[in-house]
Amino acid sequence: MLRDVQRAPEVTALLLTGSGPRAFSAGADIEWLSRSSALEVRAFAQAGVRVTRQIEELGKLSVAAINGVALGGGLELAESCMLRVAASSACLGHPEVAIGAIAGFGGTTRLPRLVGKGRAAELLLSGRIIDAAEALQIGLISQVCADDDVVGTAEQMLRQFAARPAEAVALTWEALHRGLNLTLDESIHLGADFFGLVSSTEAFRHGTRAFIARRRRAE
Repeated sequence: MLRDVQRAPEVTALLLTGSGPRAFSAGADIEWLSRSSALEVRAFAQAGVRVTRQIEELGKLSVAAINGVALGGGLELAESCMLRVAASSACLGHPEVAIGAIAGFGGTTRLPRLVGKGRAAELLLSGRIIDAAEALQIGLISQVCADDDVVGTAEQMLRQFAARPAEAVALTWEALHRGLNLTLDESIHLGADFFGLVSSTEAFRHGTRAFIARRRRAE
């Protein structure tokens, strides 16, 4: 499905949410994990990593609308999106350590990048579940909304971003995402390269001309 989204030019954004009001995703099937071999569990985790990487590298807008419980691998799916919004009753967390496991879909990498190493360590090592208000406070989500408006809020956010020039949005995300894996100097130069690249687009030409025209009218 994600490959189809990536290849379809008419699809400009991805919105992830749960199928009902109670859960975004409660994570892996613990019963299956308990009877699986180490190789099977590793293959399962690698499949999860592939999915979350596909979301991250989709090249299109992505927002997770967390409409209930988002735990373990479910939260890792949300963490791979550009942004996250949550219903006021949502619960989020990485409880894997409580059953002797760890976050295997990339949570140990993405969570500290979203909330900082110290906060991530506390959440990952304790397995503590947090509410939407705390998730907003620490920067894990961008917005808290009414339970019946979480999808609408995510859609509004996507429309706001989609109204911006697509090339500028895509390159901004790529510079931000790739830059985290580079040295400071490499990341800065990547941003400069993308600035030069985006200046060749029609949207840039139109935007700069419109800005100059508005400024002249205001003088």
